[in-house]
Amino acid sequence: MKKILMITMLLMSAFSFAQAQGQAEIKFDKIEHNFGTFSLKSNPVQETTFTFTNTGKAPLVLNQVVASCGCTIPAYDKKPIAPGQKGTIKVTYNGKGKFAGRFKKSITVRSNAATEMIRLYVTGEMTD
Repeated sequence: MKKILMITMLLMSAFSFAQAQGQAEIKFDKIEHNFGTFSLKSNPVQETTFTFTNTGKAPLVLNQVVASCGCTIPAYDKKPIAPGQKGTIKVTYNGKGKFAGRFKKSITVRSNAATEMIRLYVTGEMTD
C-alpha cells in the first residue's frame, strides 16, 4: 500500500513539474478589424491580417480557426510557433451575393495556449 501511495505521489509531482515548465500563450495585436464602408459592386472582397505572438514558454499550435459563416474565410500556417515568434491569420470577407448593410463576423481560434479559445471579429458596412 505504501508503494502505491508513493508512486502516486511521485507521478503527481512529475505532472505538476511538467505543467510548471511553461505553456504557450497567444497575444493578438488586435482582435477586431473594421473594413469601413465599401461598395458591393466595385469591391465586395475585403482582406485583413491578424498578427499574434507566442508570449509563452512552449511552442504554440493553432488547432482550429473557423469563421461564423461561409462568406468569411480564414487562412493560417499550421506549423508550431516558437516562443517569442509571430504568426498571422489572414481573413477574407466576400460580400458577393450578400445584402448591403452593416455586418459583424467572428473567427474562432482554438489553440494549445493557456487561453484555449479566442474570438476575432471583422466588421464593416457594404453599400450598393
